Amino acid sequence: MNEARTPRWTFLTNHARVLAAVARDPNTRLRDIAATCRLTERAVQGIVADLERDGYLTRTRAGRRTVYRVTPDTVLRHPADGGRPVADALGLLPAPGHGGTGEDTDSGEPSVQARPR
Repeated sequence: MNEARTPRWTFLTNHARVLAAVARDPNTRLRDIAATCRLTERAVQGIVADLERDGYLTRTRAGRRTVYRVTPDTVLRHPADGGRPVADALGLLPAPGHGGTGEDTDSGEPSVQARPR
């Protein structure tokens, strides 16, 4: 019998998904990131704390809102990534809901630019 199986792994980590969401919209709320990434708000809070602690993003207050900024030159941690900046990785990620059709969308582009190599 051939039962439908849920895959046990994904290409992107939750940390990568959250960082990409922040890159796309620095003014986004944690609850919106949670909905987009299909995570709990508490999980997103922990991930944002991890990313901030390790220098991948900063957060500042603007009135009642929190503004998040990706630090584009922060180096990816895995040795196989060869010291490449996080901006390079973010440039590879599709916009949320992008069907992989190759169509460009203005609203989904990350707010950081990859450095030319």
